[in-house]
This record gives sequence, C-alpha cells and structure tokens, in this order.
Amino acid sequence: MMRAIVIGSPGAGKSTFTKELSTIKRVPLYHLDMLYYQENGQIVPREVFEEKLRQILWKREWIVDGNYQRTLERRLSMCNTVFFLDYAVRTCLAGAKERIGSERDDFPWVEEKLSEEIRSKIMKFRDENTPKIYALLEKYKDGREVIVFKTRNEARYYLDKLKEQVKFGR
Repeated sequence: MMRAIVIGSPGAGKSTFTKELSTIKRVPLYHLDMLYYQENGQIVPREVFEEKLRQILWKREWIVDGNYQRTLERRLSMCNTVFFLDYAVRTCLAGAKERIGSERDDFPWVEEKLSEEIRSKIMKFRDENTPKIYALLEKYKDGREVIVFKTRNEARYYLDKLKEQVKFGR
C-alpha cells in the first residue's frame, strides 16, 4: 500500500515525477492544484478544498502532489512515503519557464507567462519553506520513508531503478 506525498518548490517537477511514479506503482494520483483551483482560475472555498483532501487521504492508496503548507502536516501524518524535491532555485525557475504555454493535466489552465507570484514563491522557497519542511520531516520521520532528491538526475535514477524492480518483480 502506498500513501505518498511529493513536495518541493514550484517548478521542481513534482507533477512530472508523480505522474511517472503513479504509472510505475499503479497508485491513484491527486494534484492539489486541481483541488484548489477551478477551471476559471478562481479558488474553491476553503471548506470545499479541505473536504476533497480529506476524502482522498482516507482512501487506501494515493499519491498527492503539491505543497500547500497549511495541509502539509496532515498529509505527513497520513502518508507512509515522502518525496522532497529539494532542488536549487535556478532548477525550479527553469522548470517553471519550461511549462509556460503547455496544457497540463495537473493545473486547470495554461500559463501564458511566468507570473511574478510564482517567480517570487520560487525565489523565497528555500529560505521560507524548506526549513519548515525539514522540521516537519524530522517530526514525522518514524514509520515513514523519507526520500530527498537534490537534483533531477537523482529523481530520474530513482524512477529508473523502480521501473526495473517492477519489471523484474522485485
């Protein structure tokens, strides 16, 4: 049974990583952005988002992609695996720029440019969010597998090894 969360800065590639992980492990994938935003870009009411997330977390298996610091501790308390894409700022900025103009199944609209809001979140993530994430990971380390990737190559290697294990029934 897999209950995994994938966290990291905007632009780190959480959705790309989770899509492949979900395919390999055959576990349902949920993107928090799709719970939080409506197609028109409006934010759903807080209680609607909370209820949707609650329903997911009580399922037998899941992979949840996204940060949403407000709900991170709840997700950590209910997962058995954490993937933290702890990448350099320049990597995340490049990732965010690469997805501009692309239709995505993890986000309800096409981004036409790198918004100042997203750019700012990326620039501040390491200083503002990373210490909080590591503190929560320390608090919830017992009974959970915590995997931290510092580069995209590390994450790629992990997924390739996982595919190989599944292929050969290990």
